[in-house]
Amino acid sequence: MRGKSPVITELNTRSREIFRQIVEAYVHTGEPIGSRTLSRRLGVSLSPATIRNVMADLEDAGLLYARHTSAGRLPTQAGMRLFVNGLLEVGGLPEDERSAIDTRCQAMGKSMEQVLAEAIGALSGLSRCAGMVVAPKIQRALKQIDFVWLGQGRALVVLVTQDGMVENRLLDLPPEVQPSALVEAANFLNDRLVGRTLDDVREQVQTELDLQRHQLDELTTRVVEAGLATWSGDGAKSSLIVRGQSHLLDDVTAVEDLESIRGLFEALETSEQFLRLLDLANMAEGVQIFIGSENELFGVTGCSMIVAPYRDAREQIVGAIGVIGPQRLNFARIIPMVDYTAKVVGRLIG
Repeated sequence: MRGKSPVITELNTRSREIFRQIVEAYVHTGEPIGSRTLSRRLGVSLSPATIRNVMADLEDAGLLYARHTSAGRLPTQAGMRLFVNGLLEVGGLPEDERSAIDTRCQAMGKSMEQVLAEAIGALSGLSRCAGMVVAPKIQRALKQIDFVWLGQGRALVVLVTQDGMVENRLLDLPPEVQPSALVEAANFLNDRLVGRTLDDVREQVQTELDLQRHQLDELTTRVVEAGLATWSGDGAKSSLIVRGQSHLLDDVTAVEDLESIRGLFEALETSEQFLRLLDLANMAEGVQIFIGSENELFGVTGCSMIVAPYRDAREQIVGAIGVIGPQRLNFARIIPMVDYTAKVVGRLIG
């Protein structure tokens, strides 16, 4: 997380406690809180009039706002950031939640894809948010590639590594392609890929395409360009998985919340935006928190994301895992949950 904001040092003890109570009430209920309710909740004796004066000062500082003139106050996005950076107390993950994550992820014999699926399933279930993971593509030495005809212009690409890992990928084909052509394409590629990574194969085949393009079957050219070439370069080494979207809909408190979440999933369809955001998280250490309009993707949705990178055996960042939810996420509970899950995934993949 980022360092504490200078604004927090300008709040006296009373203002900080009132602000904390407002944010915690918002995280719990999603509703504004008024001065009379706060007066009853505070451990010290303060009149509603005194609390209203403090709330007015916090509103002037851009930390609170009111939906209506006579309504209670809610934290702004700047207020939520201030709370996360300066007032939030993050503890450890409870033993039962650590055990739930361990149990789902660590069963023997699971592939990397299964580990990641179980990890985001556990995160989604425990946090009641949408879990997401950016998974690395296979960069191990390959043993075999096969194409399974699915009909209607589609095929399944099956990659097998020399250490036994398997990855599947759907491939769009021209409608005139026949199953026999897929066999020829697989034979062509299998002659070149044994013991090499996808990047190595792509480089060799691309060289052949450049030198002998007119001699190569048109389908083979299309398969290589669509199936292998897209797996190289900075923007295409990862795939995005988002699961548990229904949990977001379980937690809406108003019609505008529902509309915001719908807007988020429309934005998620533009995966390039999302991957750029995760690239920023991957370059940083530890858990990263994105709130509302702090980033382009969530600017119009009012949603938040907590994400942490996971590493391979060489301590290199190979992916990221996290949750997406409303702006009023229970940060104190979910931050250690995301952090622990990222460490478990990194240990298993490593």
